[in-house]
Amino acid sequence: MAKLDETLTMLKDLTDAKGIPGNEKEAREVMKKYIESYADEISTDGLGSLIAKKVGNEDGPKIMVAGHLDEVGFMVTQIDNKGFIRFQTVGGWWSQVMLAQRVTIVTKKGDITGVIGSKPPHVLSPEARKKPYEIKDMFIDIGASSKEEAMEWGVLPGDMVVPYFEFTVMNNEKMLLAKAWDNRIGCAIAIDVLKNLKNEEHPNIVYGVGNVQEEVGLRGAKTAAMKIQPDIGFGVDVGIAGDTPGITEKEALSKMGEGPQIILYDASMVSHKGLRDLVVGVAEELNIPYQFDAIPGGGTDAGSIHLTANGVPSLAITIATRYIHSHAAMLHRDDYENTVKLITEVIKRLDRETVDKITFE
Repeated sequence: MAKLDETLTMLKDLTDAKGIPGNEKEAREVMKKYIESYADEISTDGLGSLIAKKVGNEDGPKIMVAGHLDEVGFMVTQIDNKGFIRFQTVGGWWSQVMLAQRVTIVTKKGDITGVIGSKPPHVLSPEARKKPYEIKDMFIDIGASSKEEAMEWGVLPGDMVVPYFEFTVMNNEKMLLAKAWDNRIGCAIAIDVLKNLKNEEHPNIVYGVGNVQEEVGLRGAKTAAMKIQPDIGFGVDVGIAGDTPGITEKEALSKMGEGPQIILYDASMVSHKGLRDLVVGVAEELNIPYQFDAIPGGGTDAGSIHLTANGVPSLAITIATRYIHSHAAMLHRDDYENTVKLITEVIKRLDRETVDKITFE
């Protein structure tokens, strides 16, 4: 593996952390470690979202930059008499990316390695082999011989199960492969935006946030935004990369390495026109590459933020990522760095007058 610089080390630590919805503590501690030196104050909401506050002008508008701490994973629901684990998906999974994949069960006695198993195709009928194997028929094999042995090792119903994958810098060192890019990359963006603003004047108060439970319904964004009461909200997340074989431009336009995606529309939100126009204007002014996208079937934390209190002008800015909601996703480092740069520069321009103006666009 290539030698890791400071940024890659942070990205590795964030993606290596284990944290499915409702179990974000480890990821929250990693984010806290990296962001606290750039913040004036660290707090959490009642569900465990991390909120790092950085004051520029204490009378200025409140700007929320939110990634989410949780990743898709599984939860132990039963242990059968032979020691096999039954599980519930937590977040969205496609059955075809799950079989024979290695997982880690996090127990009170430590981590247990398992593999997702099924009946072998050799014993299935020809008709059954043609169909995707159903998640409800899968199990996790930890090598236990009985329920008692599995429980002796510490496994209990309710334990989280996390995909296992090693952070990898590809031969093209801009290409980064890891689990949980969705959405530790958003947490990294929030960290680096605060880092960029550490010695800069900005006419507002900035909140770098790691929300909980996004993958099960944008839940932590609701509670964190209620606590912050922001004037402007940015949801930073992964988006769809349309540059792999078989995807048409009609299905997904964006390409890795060609800049942050500015989301026009998704299932959780119609993006705020005034804020969108401002962000595009800053990108044009500074020659920061960007792409537009619309995702009819997904949503980001901006979908919850924009409905807080009296309404918050919000925008989702995402990074084109391949193979999300699987064990290994891939993104481009330039897109990450350009997203950080763009959001930093937008924040520098978000004074009270500008916020008041765009609210009514």
